[in-house]
Amino acid sequence: MSLTTDPTGKRVTVAMITKNEEKAVGRVIQDIKQVVPDAEIVIIDSSADQTATIAEEMGAKVIRQIPPRGYGPAMERALREASREVIITLDCDNTYPSKKIPELASLILDQGYDLVDASRLRKKPQAMPWSNYFGNVVFAWLASLLFFRHLTDLHSGMRAYRKTMIDALQFDAQGAALPVELLLKPIISGYKVHTVFIDYHERIGQSKMNALDTSWWTIKRIIKVRMHS
Repeated sequence: MSLTTDPTGKRVTVAMITKNEEKAVGRVIQDIKQVVPDAEIVIIDSSADQTATIAEEMGAKVIRQIPPRGYGPAMERALREASREVIITLDCDNTYPSKKIPELASLILDQGYDLVDASRLRKKPQAMPWSNYFGNVVFAWLASLLFFRHLTDLHSGMRAYRKTMIDALQFDAQGAALPVELLLKPIISGYKVHTVFIDYHERIGQSKMNALDTSWWTIKRIIKVRMHS
């Protein structure tokens, strides 16, 4: 699916956070530019390697966050720094298919959705360890139960957001569960939310995720959002 009203991505910001992704960042930016050459690319970087230099040389807007403040604050900053109508979040490790960016953006611009979740979990991805898959399934089951809506992936690193929606809502960026709140709060606030399924690939480089910490923050955040809705 192409962007029928924005074929080159002039109304799109691709927002990423990076920490020591020098092996992947060049390839990811190249893939983005192949499908949306005019998109704004915003990166919040906390790297000790050459990630920021590579990204800047390839035309990305890089904002340094040193010392690192963690995933949540970095992603919140990336969303706030985005200047265009549609924000596409993307992990900078080559696990997500950049070729899907036009489809996600078109669902916002042409179909009227406010948020499109690119779920990895139509079935177990070969690139996802069983422990991670099991955790994601449990999180989705719990959220589906509490929010009366079928949800499949609370931690997808690839989503499309309408910028005006992000600006209208307040999010708690503390900890590792911002993606959870970025999905659940728009749902309970009455925004139009849609899900598409994507392929999920082997990452380049090492994961920085702490599974136990992420699990704790996720369960805590699901319950918190439900209680305050």
